[in-house]
Amino acid sequence: MNAIALGPLLLSLPRLYAFACALLLIIAARYLLGLPQSLRQRWVTGLMIAWLVGARVGYIALYVESYAAAPLDAIKLWQPGYHGLWGMLAGLIWSAWALRERLIAMGGAMALLIGASSLWLVLVTLAPLGGGSVAALPDIKLEDLDGNAVALPDLADGQGKIIVNLWATWCPPCLREMPLLAEAAERQGVTVVVANQGEDLLPIARYLDEQGLDFRYALRDPNQQLMVAFDAPGLPTTVLFDGNGRALSQHVGELTRAQLDQWLNP
Repeated sequence: MNAIALGPLLLSLPRLYAFACALLLIIAARYLLGLPQSLRQRWVTGLMIAWLVGARVGYIALYVESYAAAPLDAIKLWQPGYHGLWGMLAGLIWSAWALRERLIAMGGAMALLIGASSLWLVLVTLAPLGGGSVAALPDIKLEDLDGNAVALPDLADGQGKIIVNLWATWCPPCLREMPLLAEAAERQGVTVVVANQGEDLLPIARYLDEQGLDFRYALRDPNQQLMVAFDAPGLPTTVLFDGNGRALSQHVGELTRAQLDQWLNP
């Protein structure tokens, strides 16, 4: 799981870990680098900006085709899409420039930055605050909008990939990612399930009809069984499965075009 719920708020774990590592770096810099306060504040402020810009630009460069299809996504800074190593490189360049007249402090600053970045990568990998993740398509049967029963394990045909998305009409991030999921559903070998959580048939059908969204597997989950099966802290939650029904990845929060392309492209 890559997020935790704080009441109605979903907090991305990688961002939480980044905040914690940045705080540790700031505290360590205050006591270890011996810099004047004004210079230290200038370095820290510039470091944060350089890291964010470098991490964002690096991620966009890696998935330039996805962002070329939707250029405005590049400035949606609240969405996922930051590359830690590029951010660290930008931070090292800034540190070398900002502290060029204090070589010892420069070396210490670079060591702190590398240490904080390494700690962040370890935390993201181990996810100590994350819960368990689903291992396979759960043995659950839901109904589509016409009342037909659909058993999720039956969708695994040994080929392609399966996306199961949990959503609701009251959830703005869910609605923003719906067109992307509709595009993914048109790809060869991709099965997309959009399972509404807890709502009546009328608002679901009205929303899909008004938006012109036609999913083969638009299902109703009135008892929110999938929320329990996926151990989902909130909506939207999306899980990627292979053709045999084995879970490959799980994401809590709004999907981006780049992330979907990363999931689905060979």
